[in-house]
Amino acid sequence: MFEAVVGGIDPALMSEAAERCATALVRGTGPGDDDVVRRLITLADSEGLDSLAQVWSHAPADSIAGALWRLYLLRTFVYNSPNQASAEYAAGRPNSGAADVVAGVVDPPGPEEVKALVDTVLSGVAQADFADALFRGAAFAHVVALGRARLNAADAQQSARLATLADQLHHAGRLELAGHLGDIS
Repeated sequence: MFEAVVGGIDPALMSEAAERCATALVRGTGPGDDDVVRRLITLADSEGLDSLAQVWSHAPADSIAGALWRLYLLRTFVYNSPNQASAEYAAGRPNSGAADVVAGVVDPPGPEEVKALVDTVLSGVAQADFADALFRGAAFAHVVALGRARLNAADAQQSARLATLADQLHHAGRLELAGHLGDIS
């Protein structure tokens, strides 16, 4: 439909469609359908992260589309670099406070454990627990950002980006709990 629009895609129309699509994924699923959960978790794998980027990457962090995009970015990072993610998570744990507990990564946090965590976080999206998914994703990203800063202090920009993503997911979680995430007119 969007490709058929003469003169290109209207950014406002694309933004609204992106939010509605994300809302349908988050609000339109419910517990009990394992196939839907599996498809939601692997959406970036099956459709490609670039395809999701075209639709959701420009969405504000305080929207359902923006929050969902950030969760998929986090999952893609972990799946592309599970050894790095687990090493950074382990390095960040000592200074993470409650974030380590909220994230819920099994001890010790190896590559398979961090992959299982991001899949569990996304499964929460499909099981009507979006706020919990956002808070767990935020906590995980926070711990990894701390570990990244500790292991690679020379590249503070990478740690800062991950810390920003963690803050954005946490803020989206607070909005979700207040019932204000994804207010579409």
